[in-house]
Formats: sequence, structure tokens, C-alpha cells
Amino acid sequence: MELTPQEIQLFRHNGFIKFPTQLSTDHVAALKTAALKDIAEGVEPVARQDDRIIRISAIWERGGIFQETITCDEILNPLESLLGSDIEFVLNRHNHVYLRDAGSSHSLALHRDVRHWSRTIATVLVYLEDTNLENGCTRVVPGSHHLPAFANLQDETLQEIAASQAIPLPMPAGGLLAIDSMIIHSAGINRTDSTRMSMTLGYHSADELTWEENPRRVLVRGTRPYRGNDKPGEY
Repeated sequence: MELTPQEIQLFRHNGFIKFPTQLSTDHVAALKTAALKDIAEGVEPVARQDDRIIRISAIWERGGIFQETITCDEILNPLESLLGSDIEFVLNRHNHVYLRDAGSSHSLALHRDVRHWSRTIATVLVYLEDTNLENGCTRVVPGSHHLPAFANLQDETLQEIAASQAIPLPMPAGGLLAIDSMIIHSAGINRTDSTRMSMTLGYHSADELTWEENPRRVLVRGTRPYRGNDKPGEY
């Protein structure tokens, strides 16, 4: 399913859009099973907090259902409306699954995922459990991706403004949320006895000015069209 022109405009204006597509119940169950297995077995690379695993990284490299999800039509079809037909998956930003419980403290502060608009990526959050106000759904500051590049998020005034304007985005299991990675956002605090599991994926339009393949990116749709003015026969 492609995005409508109105949905594309909302993404460009607000910095986020809930995709009209979502993963099936069976697909979500398979993802959770694979992620929990790797967590239980401590399959590296992982991140720990208080001796418990809260994140498994390099999920593309784990293959199987993870790669199937990263390349599935439910994500790439609407994403193509935002990035065009040539799409790369980024290996060195996001590319992980988080398991958040009541003690999780990572990414609770408002932040940006990239520093400059010329380097932004489209982040797709894949929710593997229902997220709501109680278990810490994602919070975003609409339109904050338009703030100046390198805006100092440690500035007290900016922090106060951002915190006062942040809105929660509850999502169902299987739901897909795309954000401009320049947007100011955070995870919420999980105030329940249960977990909140989600997958974070980063995508980029294939760079038309790069000839060589980038080992930290994987082409997941289309081609890598080189359009530099130094192509043979083009002056």
C-alpha cells in the first residue's frame, strides 16, 4: 500500500506518520519468539542493564524472520512513497530489538537520532506488543525535525519547550510508525509489570552520488543509481 499525497505531506510537516499497513499476528508472534530466544541464549551483540539483556543488536545479521521483516512489503511499500524506489537498510544505526520493562532507562530523555538534516534517515518502529501510556509508548515533538541542525538539546529552554509539546503515540502490536530521525522523541517510562518490545529499523534512499557499495548499508529494494557528473561520457 502506497501512502497518499496527504499522508506524505503529513510526514514531511509533522516528522512522523503511522503506516496504514501493519504486521499480522502470526508475523509478530514469530518475531517475538526469535527475539526472546536470542535474549534467553545471550546471542551477541547485546546490551545489558543491571545484568539483564534489554537489547539485541545487528538483527539484519541474524537473518531469518528479522530479515524477512526488514524487507517485507508492509514496510517497504509505504516507505517507497517517502524514499523513492531505491532503498537501503542501514546497519550501523538502530538495527535492534528492545525489551523494555519497569527498570529500563535507555532513551527516556528527549533526543534526536541524527545530527543534521542532510544525513537523516527514515526510522521505522515495529511494535511487537501493544504500547500505551502505561507501558511507555513513544513520545514525539511534532515538527521538531525543522529545528536548526545541531540544536543543543541540553539547552534548558529547549528542553522545557520540547517536554511541554511532546505527545504520546500509542500503537498496537504489529503497528508501524515512521519518523524522520531529526525529530525530537523519546521512549516513555514503563510503569507496568509487563514488557514492551519493539524493533527499530533505519532506512535511507540509495545515495546517487556514491559509486562504491557501502558495507554498512544493504540494498533492500531497487538499484543503486549513480548520477555523479563524472560518469564516463558525461561532462
